[in-house]
Amino acid sequence: MDPFDLTGKRGLIVGIANDQSIAYGCAQELSNAGAELAVTYLNAKAEPHVRPLAEALGCKLILPCDVREPGQLEQVFDKLTSEWGRLDFVLHSIAFAPREDLIGRVTDASAAGFGIAMDVSCHSFLRMARLAEPLMTEGGTLLTVTFFGSARVVDHYNLMGPVKAALESAVRYVAAELGPKGIRAHAISPGPIRTRAASGIDRFDELLAEAAARSPQHQLADIADVGAVARFLVSDAAKRITGTTIPVDGGQHIQG
Repeated sequence: MDPFDLTGKRGLIVGIANDQSIAYGCAQELSNAGAELAVTYLNAKAEPHVRPLAEALGCKLILPCDVREPGQLEQVFDKLTSEWGRLDFVLHSIAFAPREDLIGRVTDASAAGFGIAMDVSCHSFLRMARLAEPLMTEGGTLLTVTFFGSARVVDHYNLMGPVKAALESAVRYVAAELGPKGIRAHAISPGPIRTRAASGIDRFDELLAEAAARSPQHQLADIADVGAVARFLVSDAAKRITGTTIPVDGGQHIQG
């Protein structure tokens, strides 16, 4: 029996914006491994970019989900409950901070901007974990996406550094609390990847070039690389691994 075969597993993918999204790279790999997926899109403006991708992956559940809209996330899980009745994995790949707070100093971040960034980028993971828990009757896997700017200062990453640090800590606590139920939690930490979300980071092209130069492999990860790790973590091959932050960055994280 192939431990990497995901046939029969069902999972929710949150965070696809287009075909360059990390969430889409993960969705492709998970689907190719045999998993059945439900996919969300942010709003009506995003739907035309997401729906064709989800349909090409054979998704029958394609649902709106803006975590800042009251009740929308709960409606997604209500639909999963009525249609599937169980869940094997969730991928949380969303982050947001108001631009004026993202491009400024962390020292100067507004309380409102910091709160929005934490709510969308971190607390929404906890909300998904809480909603997924009763559906993961046979265990499951909760995944999120982080960046090593959480652990060290990365020029221009700014407010998202402390927010991602909180997210990684949340993963560890969720892993500890839900572990007795067979529910595992992980943060995947890619190097910089050119996505729509990353375009909001000031001087991102410089960050990409520096990352490639500093990486021992002198190459950047792509969304398929991240997807391959997601597939492993969801699979039975990783059933005794939980609470980790796993870098997918060509070794950039070891360079200090």
